[in-house]
Amino acid sequence: MDHLVIDRIEQVASFDVDPQYTFTPVCPNELPVLGGDEIAAELNSQARFASVRIGSKDAHSPAAAWVADTDHPQFSPVEGRDMDIRWAAHAVPGTKGFELLEGLPKPADYDFFVWKGVELDMHPYGACYHDLADRLSTGVIEFLRAKQIRTVIVGGLATDYCVKTTVMQLCRAGFNVVVNLGACRGIAAETITAAITEMKAAGVRFVNRADELNNNGIAAA
Repeated sequence: MDHLVIDRIEQVASFDVDPQYTFTPVCPNELPVLGGDEIAAELNSQARFASVRIGSKDAHSPAAAWVADTDHPQFSPVEGRDMDIRWAAHAVPGTKGFELLEGLPKPADYDFFVWKGVELDMHPYGACYHDLADRLSTGVIEFLRAKQIRTVIVGGLATDYCVKTTVMQLCRAGFNVVVNLGACRGIAAETITAAITEMKAAGVRFVNRADELNNNGIAAA
């Protein structure tokens, strides 16, 4: 495949969306995604083509209103302005599932970092807004604009939920978005396909791995 030419490195950001153990087979009782623990190297590789690196984490209480239980199974609807369906308890601070994958920077070593879903009655998917209506900004979009970023390279977990939602939020904010499929894993084939179709329709570009990126001849740092 030919290299994908994107903006100069000073105008590019790399975004690690929720690359946590909660979305890997390491935590089988949470929300394991097949191969989710294999993406750290690709996330690090794509960051070489960017001047700033952003990360995000789910940070959920086990007492959140959307947590599934015996009477309310996973994927069943839940009422609330900023919740839609129930999920197994996951990404609880202080647990293994909350941690970023080994090999990634610590949160404090990113240029900007987002913790989302902290409130008991809020379960956002995208990393750009705390709410489902895209009203309450996490500050990511404002940070990128202040840095004069034009293009965002995105990878993370999972392709068909938090990655897709974050990508669509970035598109609506006017950024060029490139999804590195080698740095993503998804939950189910049909929802992954639907997510990719939706993102392509929004103008998102895709690469299969980071070495397909090219910064107008600028060597990766």
